[in-house]
Amino acid sequence: MKTLVAYGSKYGTTEQYASWIAQALDARCLSARALKRDDLLACDALVIGGGLYAGGIRGMKRVIDAFDALEGKPVAVFTVGLANPDETDYARIIQKNVPDALRDRIRFFHLRGGIDYKRLGPVHKVMMAMMKCMIERQKGERSEEDRQFLALYGQAVTFVSQETARPIVDFIRTCESETTV
Repeated sequence: MKTLVAYGSKYGTTEQYASWIAQALDARCLSARALKRDDLLACDALVIGGGLYAGGIRGMKRVIDAFDALEGKPVAVFTVGLANPDETDYARIIQKNVPDALRDRIRFFHLRGGIDYKRLGPVHKVMMAMMKCMIERQKGERSEEDRQFLALYGQAVTFVSQETARPIVDFIRTCESETTV
């Protein structure tokens, strides 16, 4: 089975995960910006990863716009963000980024990335500062996710781990074995 791995990454963690997944699957890997409809038509399965920025999944729109080219093909979408996936509800993010009609055709995975505040662009620095202010102003008890955000604010930290991408590789391999039976 010919698998294509694409990614939308600004600071590199999503690209790193995509590279590991492509290597494990002996698949082609490319930036979502370079992704063309012909690439989707030519593949047998797609893995698309996108960094989470202000509730958006980077690179996802390009795939959705040409989703009909993936008819009948397995599609895995992985998001990469700073929050702990074991403690975060991604339902609103998926609802915002993926049309209802496509959600049932996609297998979603959520991976933890990292952040280096010194490398952030000006817009992202302002967004993170605003988020910090909002959390600090909240009355009542903070969520675990908010407490972690405040504890990590301003630091360089990474949670990127090749092992956490294993379920995505396993999903595609299961799809491969089902098509060869």
